[in-house]
Amino acid sequence: MTDSITVTDNRTGEAVEIPIVDGGVSADELRKLIPGIWISDPSFMTTALASSAITYLDGEGGVLRYRGYPIEQLAERSSYLEVAYLLVHGELPDAAQLQTWTDEIRMHTYLHDNFRKRFLDGFHYDAHPMGMLVSGMAALSTFYPEAKDVTDPAVRRRQIIRMIAKVPTLAAACHRYSVGMPFVYPDNSLSFTENFLSMMWKVAEPRYEPDPVLARALDVLFILHADHEQNCGTLAMRTVGSAHADPYIAASAAAAALSGPLHGGANEQVLRMLASIGHVDNVPAFIADVKAGKGKLMGFGHRVYKNYDPRAKIVKQTADAVFEVTGRNPLLDIALKLEEVALSDEYFISRKLYPNVDFYSGLIYQAMGFPTEMFTVLFAIPRVAGWVTHWQELLEQDAKIYRPRQLYVGRESRDYVPLEQRS
Repeated sequence: MTDSITVTDNRTGEAVEIPIVDGGVSADELRKLIPGIWISDPSFMTTALASSAITYLDGEGGVLRYRGYPIEQLAERSSYLEVAYLLVHGELPDAAQLQTWTDEIRMHTYLHDNFRKRFLDGFHYDAHPMGMLVSGMAALSTFYPEAKDVTDPAVRRRQIIRMIAKVPTLAAACHRYSVGMPFVYPDNSLSFTENFLSMMWKVAEPRYEPDPVLARALDVLFILHADHEQNCGTLAMRTVGSAHADPYIAASAAAAALSGPLHGGANEQVLRMLASIGHVDNVPAFIADVKAGKGKLMGFGHRVYKNYDPRAKIVKQTADAVFEVTGRNPLLDIALKLEEVALSDEYFISRKLYPNVDFYSGLIYQAMGFPTEMFTVLFAIPRVAGWVTHWQELLEQDAKIYRPRQLYVGRESRDYVPLEQRS
């Protein structure tokens, strides 16, 4: 049995056999058979826009791997910076490589003082942190003009390090500005997540001492969000990057995509849903409303996963550790009951609606003190590692500029009518 498909043009009787390679078929031979005819695939439901060696995702099996390593093993044993190295370089670092990588990141955590004093001060006093982050990432492009030389591997690597290092500083600065708190400089004696927590929460103490359990929990969440294959934000990164825009501009576009409630804002929607339910006793009635089409079950189901999101299991375990420090989030009981009821109901089972990573992550962020306005920002910080890795891969593959086709459904050719003759 040949691992291929045969496509026949019934208009001419001509046929072409196309081999199945890596789970996909090339459109090159199809174009030869049916020139000028485009495949309609709204929202890229069955189109592979790239060949990538970064992240493997099996939605049916509930599998997620970075460079071949199961997400469960990385979340348990690794750190975010080690995972970022893995994504960017393709292999886990040895001790010396990890130390060098960590030192390089630490060297670039500071923002240019003019950026902090002049750019951030241009925003309204209560500007949304995500809007500030999107704008700030694009503005970094103007401070590093050499970044536009995207064909130089050494220049690319410098920008990758800068972006991973500076985005947490920018994110914390956006929060502090939006709540009227003074800027906190990085403390590079701390770990990556400890430093971020210091920049977020330090007030007047000489040195902020983050709780190690909370710092580790944030590190795990950062690992889980570091990459997720060809999602909306990554598509934006790759699309803009295919035009050879510098990585700051491209990452700004990716962050803009992430800011949408259908992408990065889902965990905030989960919290609102849990708050609206109000009590565990109200869960059965809420489920009944969802089944009747009177409401939506947020945090369940996924565009790709048709099984339990492997990240959701890890987040649920992480939540237990966090709540031992912060106290139990009162919405957790509602969430647990909601999951219990939904996973035992044939309506949701038949539709393969299982909890995704957003179902519990918002509860953790809320318990740690992060305002809901920061949830998407917290998503963007670790995802930078995935974005820049895809940008780098795209350039290494010498990919053509992205330019999808369309099926035109508008008016046929018609003549211009002078204004005075139009009815």
